[in-house]
Amino acid sequence: MPEAHLNVKMLSVTPDALKVIYSACRQCYSPEFAGDIFQSSSNQDKISEFVKKVFSSGHESPLEHVKFTFAVEGISRVCTHQLVRHRIASFSQQSQRYVREEKFDYIMPPAFKDNPELKNIFEEAMSKIQQSYNKIQAYFKGEGKSAESINQDARFLLPGACETKIVVTMNARELVHFFKIRLCMRAQWEIRSLAHKMLDLCREELPAIFEGVDAKCVFLGYCPEGEKFSCGRYPIKKKFIGGIKNG
Repeated sequence: MPEAHLNVKMLSVTPDALKVIYSACRQCYSPEFAGDIFQSSSNQDKISEFVKKVFSSGHESPLEHVKFTFAVEGISRVCTHQLVRHRIASFSQQSQRYVREEKFDYIMPPAFKDNPELKNIFEEAMSKIQQSYNKIQAYFKGEGKSAESINQDARFLLPGACETKIVVTMNARELVHFFKIRLCMRAQWEIRSLAHKMLDLCREELPAIFEGVDAKCVFLGYCPEGEKFSCGRYPIKKKFIGGIKNG
């Protein structure tokens, strides 16, 4: 069973995304019709600067009119269980009921990779699960059960490390929120890696919004996680607020 590797591909982005956001922003403050604003907007530098200014001011609702769709593979079920908690999104995930996992790939935590003993334990466990899964498949197949009914029961044996594939769609505002949460050093390592790859793609497509996007501490200027969990990149909230009061 080979170890899987993370791969993220951008499938689609709202056409003229920057102009859409610009038109939506302008509509809030202008008597003009957004359709006319969209058609007459041609100066990309001017549009970009306007959008950056509005976004930095905290006016984020226009971002909801633009969406991004990603294809993701080489991630674990552990990771997707975290990913689907972001509810303002759409997900289409590979089914273990309809897709037989006769030779499933898996994701190994770095802590196991770096320790030969733990790596061996992990790989042996994956191998034993695969053997047991295949035995169950063979047993039920011998009883004449359909592939679907076999898979839906045999999948209960599969580990959270099992590799999966998923299509994810989020609007730009939700993506900003997603990155703020999942780029934090306290986020689990795998979903943090996924967030970095998604952000790189978003920055290529829409730099006016995503160029400066980072973990929540960057926006806040302090770490909201508390002293016990802070990575030290920014002062904790208590010290930051105290510094402002004392200043």
